[in-house]
Amino acid sequence: MATDVVLDTSMTCKNFATLAQRGYYNNVIFHRIIPNFMIQGGDPTGTGRGGSSIYGEKFEDEISPALKHTGAGVLSMANSGPNTNGSQFFITWLRHRGWTGSIRYSAG
Repeated sequence: MATDVVLDTSMTCKNFATLAQRGYYNNVIFHRIIPNFMIQGGDPTGTGRGGSSIYGEKFEDEISPALKHTGAGVLSMANSGPNTNGSQFFITWLRHRGWTGSIRYSAG
């Protein structure tokens, strides 16, 4: 099955790819699991409170109405509020019935 990859989030994509290429995510655990929705990782402290971006501590949101969490395998940045993206990310397992579809996800 072929899937089109949408790269409307150039800062986010560059941040994730660069951190991965540098080995930043090596041996970093998935510290948060929400059954039937997502797994979250990317925090080198393993607490859900750490991590930084290639742009410094944090970078701004790149929210696009065209990008949706429509099923399993969607990767997005996890953050603690507007414009607080660092290194943490989440990957969806399934489409979440209560999910509105926006790209912002606030890590708790």
